[in-house]
Amino acid sequence: MFGLYTKKKVKKLTAELKAEYEETLQKQRETAEELKAENRTLQARVLELENERSGAIAAFQAAERERGMVREEGERTLENDRRELALLKQKCRLMLQNLQEKYPDEEDARSFAAFMAELGEEAEEEEDTGFNLEDVTAPKGPLDLKQLCLDLGLTEDDDEG
Repeated sequence: MFGLYTKKKVKKLTAELKAEYEETLQKQRETAEELKAENRTLQARVLELENERSGAIAAFQAAERERGMVREEGERTLENDRRELALLKQKCRLMLQNLQEKYPDEEDARSFAAFMAELGEEAEEEEDTGFNLEDVTAPKGPLDLKQLCLDLGLTEDDDEG
């Protein structure tokens, strides 16, 4: 039984096993290198995506801030417009009162009164804006009643034509 394997056969088998082992080891090393390369590529992609995400988050946050500022500005503008409208309505009421006192039977005064009645109906539908009566009674600039009536379409300019 001892004579089954000769020294030559053992060396040959050992050499074959060693070659097979080294081939398998080489394949594993190559696979490991491929996996490391793929891992580096994936890590770079993850970093790239994280940077994009950070940029997107920053852009979204900036857009949210901008939206808030635009909304606030819009609300301020709306409130200012409401106040200006309320002041204009009050000025129109005062002008109507003066116009009716000066020209109680004139067509323009009646037209302006009808306009003010319509304007008053709209004013009742609006919220109270809390305007300052001093701004109405003491305007910052000169008040041109003729121009206001022209702008409102209550009279026609006789100078034209």
